Amino acid sequence: MPRLLLVHHTPSPAVHAMFDAAHSGATDRQIEGVDVVTRAALEATALDVLGADGYLLGCPANLGYMSGALKHFFDQVYYPCLDSTVGRPYGCYLHGNNDTTGAVRAIEAITTGLRWRLASPPLSVVGEPTSQDLDACRELGAVLAAGLSLAAQ
Repeated sequence: MPRLLLVHHTPSPAVHAMFDAAHSGATDRQIEGVDVVTRAALEATALDVLGADGYLLGCPANLGYMSGALKHFFDQVYYPCLDSTVGRPYGCYLHGNNDTTGAVRAIEAITTGLRWRLASPPLSVVGEPTSQDLDACRELGAVLAAGLSLAAQ
């Protein structure tokens, strides 16, 4: 059974709401045959990454960059996973109070180095997430899970 790993850093109510919505989409009952595993960014390991077939990353944009917790995650898994995870799909959602551009750029740079494949455009929310933003998070989770389900058939 394919596995989708959700790696998240949810320090604020806004990012937590986005995580909940993305998780809800990934675990939608209509999507069958995908094991969805969640790990906090500071707890996720290389074994989690190696054991997954796709990734959904979520964090706040802090001072123009991804959160330190997500950066720590990448620092821990980069070299152990470099050659074994090539081509795996990923998506990401980010929340910022002012801007998420630098955070998106940083995630894209690292995932390019890992040679992961972007399955859906980055989802950036600035300010309080609206119901449309949360719907987009649900859709992002569903797209990644459904993609893994279809690939396994």
